[in-house]
Amino acid sequence: MFSYIARFIEKIIKEPILNELKVSIQKNELQHALSRKESQILLMLKYKELVNNKQTLPAFGDIGFRVFSGADEDGILLYIFSLIGVTSKKLIDIGSAGIDGSNTANLILNHGWSALLVESNAKTVNYMNKFYSSCTETKLYPPILVNEFVNVHNINAIIAKNHFDGEVDLFCLDIDGIDYWVWNALEVVNPRVVLVEFQAIWGADRSVTIPYKEDFQIEYYGELQLGLYSGASLPAFVKLAKQKGYRLVGCHRYGFNAFFIRNDIAMEILPEISVEKCFDHPFAQYAVNELQPLVRDKYWEEV
Repeated sequence: MFSYIARFIEKIIKEPILNELKVSIQKNELQHALSRKESQILLMLKYKELVNNKQTLPAFGDIGFRVFSGADEDGILLYIFSLIGVTSKKLIDIGSAGIDGSNTANLILNHGWSALLVESNAKTVNYMNKFYSSCTETKLYPPILVNEFVNVHNINAIIAKNHFDGEVDLFCLDIDGIDYWVWNALEVVNPRVVLVEFQAIWGADRSVTIPYKEDFQIEYYGELQLGLYSGASLPAFVKLAKQKGYRLVGCHRYGFNAFFIRNDIAMEILPEISVEKCFDHPFAQYAVNELQPLVRDKYWEEV
């Protein structure tokens, strides 16, 4: 673990900032360096320096790391907002699902973002409430927590009622179900960045989603009990994103979380990429070749 973190830091940060980082963090703490706020701030400053000096930016696949997120989403979000800046430091997370595995906890805890977290599981909401209310970083101003099933009829009301309408920096959507339809119905908020989970089994070819059903229940398949009958394909989300004025700029390591940026923001720094680039990882290819047959004959709606 130590050697991986050391290589990561050396790849991203060069002299003299690297020396400053090594001095400020004891060697026996370096394995936790990426979870420390000061280390992330140094990364942010380096990314901004690269942009300001018009130097070559690291590849999208080289900047991810995990603090709380399920994979490398924390590092990707840090990278994106280092390059495009922030405005309100406000985020909305639909299907927030706790702390461990959260795509937004790092921004809330280490970077002081305000958040509206919506989750259908009451036990999870209760846990998050206790955590954020007792955590030093958030106890004075914890995230707003809403325990509710989201659908196309209530998504806008939930956001407006909690005063998160208008422009926010980040909108995350991962409800393992009618995700496509919920984003399609979103009207009261204008996110700068959108992070959505998509159904990787369809690869880069088919633009499909599960049909709309408010009481939809995810269906699990295979030895790993993966939620394969849920959500929508990446081409479906890319189509929807273009209609709403967003472009695909990258995906996380395993190829089922996609990052979109509004078209009026940093087009020259983070240009649009092809859908195909999100399916390079062996897991994404495994999903297409081995997992797709398990639900191929289920009803999927073309969009």
